[in-house]
Amino acid sequence: MVMLIYWIVMILVVLSGVWVFCSNRKHLLAMLLSLEFVVLGLFLLLFMFLNMYTFELFFTMVFLTFSVCEGALGLSILVSMIRTHGNDFFQTFSVLQC
Repeated sequence: MVMLIYWIVMILVVLSGVWVFCSNRKHLLAMLLSLEFVVLGLFLLLFMFLNMYTFELFFTMVFLTFSVCEGALGLSILVSMIRTHGNDFFQTFSVLQC
């Protein structure tokens, strides 16, 4: 019963992160934070799944490595965008602009 509650909470964490990602499209930083929230929820779901079936936890380390790379790339895009445009609003620049 307790494990079922953990599964439901983790699924709600992932779904709430996706909802915030889809609803808040104004700032890049807010979108990056919601993506990290989704990745954290997926990591906890993966960790619970692998512990429940007593699999090896090596894949969780690979998942964490890729999520750290995703976070670093997102922050580098944020810094580059702030340096070129002055802010992180999506409405201030055009995609077709070089």
